[in-house]
Amino acid sequence: DIIRIFDALNDIKNLKTAIKAANKEGGHAQVAISYTTGPVFTDKYYVEYAKRIADAGADSICIKDMAALLTPAKTESLVRAIKKALPEMPVQLHTHYTSGLASMCIMKAVEAGVDVVDTAMSPLALGTSHAPTESIVAAFQGTEYDTGIDLKALTEVRDYFMGLRQKYIESGLLDPKMLAVDANALIYQVPGGMLSNLLSQLKQAGKEDKL
Repeated sequence: DIIRIFDALNDIKNLKTAIKAANKEGGHAQVAISYTTGPVFTDKYYVEYAKRIADAGADSICIKDMAALLTPAKTESLVRAIKKALPEMPVQLHTHYTSGLASMCIMKAVEAGVDVVDTAMSPLALGTSHAPTESIVAAFQGTEYDTGIDLKALTEVRDYFMGLRQKYIESGLLDPKMLAVDANALIYQVPGGMLSNLLSQLKQAGKEDKL
């Protein structure tokens, strides 16, 4: 029931129709902030955009770090700034593991007051995917942020996805290269979804060596 809506240009005009449609049909309209870096992309910039998102009728906000550019310090600062400006607005963090910083960013985001974080079960985590669900659950056990999720129950889920992982690797659908960490992502800044798609297209063209 959560409809995540985003615009790569962070232009609220491009999102209003989708937000209204989600509101009309009783869906949860979650509007994402497309995170990137540069001189103009300050906490103030993102807070102003978050306010426009709230005014447009969003039910929650997602910080969408598709290229894994967030660092732990930037994450803490950004989450605190948005939560201070919009204390009643639920905020979710979506960051990829491409640069290897996702788990640390999640830890800092939670400590800064983020409400929800995106993860992936460990067989399909890391690399261009997300931080492992089981590891994040374990990290917060026994703290004020304890999820209450049973790690033993997650083991059953993990076993199922390990079988799928092997099947996908053998079929070529999942390339182990995309499960590796590459801190160069902080330099080339290509989103995780684009990287895996690019590799797939290069393979089809017989040009995998050009990645």
